[in-house]
Amino acid sequence: MIDLFSRRVVGWSMSDTMTAQLVTDALVMAIWRRGKPDALLHHSDQGSQYTSEQFQRLMADNGVTCSMSRSGNVWDNAAMESFFSSLKTERIARKTYRTRNQARQDVFDYIERFYNP
Repeated sequence: MIDLFSRRVVGWSMSDTMTAQLVTDALVMAIWRRGKPDALLHHSDQGSQYTSEQFQRLMADNGVTCSMSRSGNVWDNAAMESFFSSLKTERIARKTYRTRNQARQDVFDYIERFYNP
């Protein structure tokens, strides 16, 4: 999750599958880092992980307003698309990971030490 004002990644999580728990963990991290928001808009695509009852309940419980992209329109979520493009181009495509943990540590390094100043 990216704070569009600061352009910092404020919440992230990794998994081998795209699940509601994955995005829930990222939102929990963002709230833990920034505190419970007075007013927050969360924008995403219409993936099942974002429309899940678990994730929608977490947003509602924390006063987060939900916004979703139009179907098939990547431009609606350009900031996240740009971040993932940079992550893949600048880091992931240049390396071979032997374990999932090694990949996780490298992504942590990219986000927390390089991308987030």
